Amino acid sequence: MTTVAPYGSWNSPISLSMLTESAVGLGNVVADGGDLYWSESRSHDGGRTVIVRRDAHGEITDIAPEGFNSRSRVHEYGGGAYAVHDGAVISCSFDDQRVYRLADGNATPFTPEPDAPAADRYADFAFHDDVVICVREVHGSDLEVVNALVAFPLDGSGSPQVIAEGHDFYSTPRVNPDGSRLAWLSWDHPQMPWDGTELWCAALASDGTLSEPELVAGGVDESIFEPEWSPDGVLHFVSDRTGWWNLYRMTDDGPEALHTMDAEFGIPQWGFDMRRYGFLTSDRIATIYSDEGLDRLGIVDGDKLTPVVTPYDLFRPWLAMYGDTLYAIAGNADTPLAVLAIDVDTGAVEVVRESIDLDVDSTMISRPKPIEFPTTSGEIAHAFYYPPHNPNYRGPDYEMPPLLVLSHGGPTAATTSGFDLGIQFWTSRGFAVVDVNYRGSTGYGREYRNALRGQWGVADLDDCVNAARYLVEEGLADVDRLAIRGGSAGGYTTLCALTFSDVFGAGASYFGVGDLAALATE
Repeated sequence: MTTVAPYGSWNSPISLSMLTESAVGLGNVVADGGDLYWSESRSHDGGRTVIVRRDAHGEITDIAPEGFNSRSRVHEYGGGAYAVHDGAVISCSFDDQRVYRLADGNATPFTPEPDAPAADRYADFAFHDDVVICVREVHGSDLEVVNALVAFPLDGSGSPQVIAEGHDFYSTPRVNPDGSRLAWLSWDHPQMPWDGTELWCAALASDGTLSEPELVAGGVDESIFEPEWSPDGVLHFVSDRTGWWNLYRMTDDGPEALHTMDAEFGIPQWGFDMRRYGFLTSDRIATIYSDEGLDRLGIVDGDKLTPVVTPYDLFRPWLAMYGDTLYAIAGNADTPLAVLAIDVDTGAVEVVRESIDLDVDSTMISRPKPIEFPTTSGEIAHAFYYPPHNPNYRGPDYEMPPLLVLSHGGPTAATTSGFDLGIQFWTSRGFAVVDVNYRGSTGYGREYRNALRGQWGVADLDDCVNAARYLVEEGLADVDRLAIRGGSAGGYTTLCALTFSDVFGAGASYFGVGDLAALATE
């Protein structure tokens, strides 16, 4: 029997403690032979990030000593903090940013101690026989920050040597199969990596030094993402030269598109070591692609893309392969993120590790609906709408629910349809929620992503306001009970909405940008 009660007053089994104590953040899946590795950010351990291994026998263990925090601070957002090669595990330590060899429950540093604490930072590792190649970021005493690619011996017998320098930013050093070539990305202010990057390639010596560097693709108006070498040594990458991040390979005549479509095979490089595709064979590529804000899994074979049917529509940007098994972190509106082993031929899925042990009945879950709505300048914006939902309650016939508008950070990030216990906290109490992918969000092509240029605090504000107005006009929200919430860039949008419009009665800005001029200056 359902109880009629005002929207927003319903009793819910989803508590605040469930939101803050139960989840584990999963990331950076790596396959090394029959062993599988991933990272776990554990809220119950002060947010410490731990590297976890499942060996070929199925035994799962932590491989770092107690207290070791595997996180990089390069480019501040980090990522790419650890790597594995033939059983050798290396990782950056959050505390001092040095690189450590992890073995037998011990962590042994093998990069030198910098002149100032955490002044030398490392990320995005590649192995070249017994040499490690990675990004290094040096913070000087005069606040100068210098990025470069460096190489150093895996046994710690020598200091890092600079092998590429001169650009403001570097990422994604990748060694070809026979060890003769290195590919990498660079970019310079004022470009961000989703604006314009350069793809370089050079001859690679046994000690990690480079010669004959060559710019092979990219520029200030082309964003290159994830260069990778196929098993037969062909350089592949993702480019948005058509307005969409699609997959290419390098030929003697230049870049050749493998499969073009109005979908995104790449994402903004907010962090290091993102892997949205990988090679099953030289001609068979497993890939994640995003279509209208939803993630899909597919196999590119020649110029043909064949979807892999799974129940998931959110894939985190870390794919790993071993034989015909694809390892991924994925979820959907009903299912929290988990480390998965997927058979690429049958789509059969094995759950290796769940991010949360959820004690909530599936009937309590509000499922998102992708919506498009009109906004300013005759444009269309995107969002996910969550209706209020609780099987034990319904609202009065005469009442519309209160609405919470969510504005994501970035601003070039994007919200997804993946399971979010924080959203369910509200919908199970009788609130409607709309999670807005305002103009500037990723997932809808370069033109949509660039629509926020010169319009931050304007276009995003208009889209959040118009999302609320659209749902009111559709009879899905109460015009007198509209609220907005966001963090970082979304916090700035929230502050603008509360300052420059009269649509919202309340709002919350979490670590929000408060002054664009100060942000640009600093």
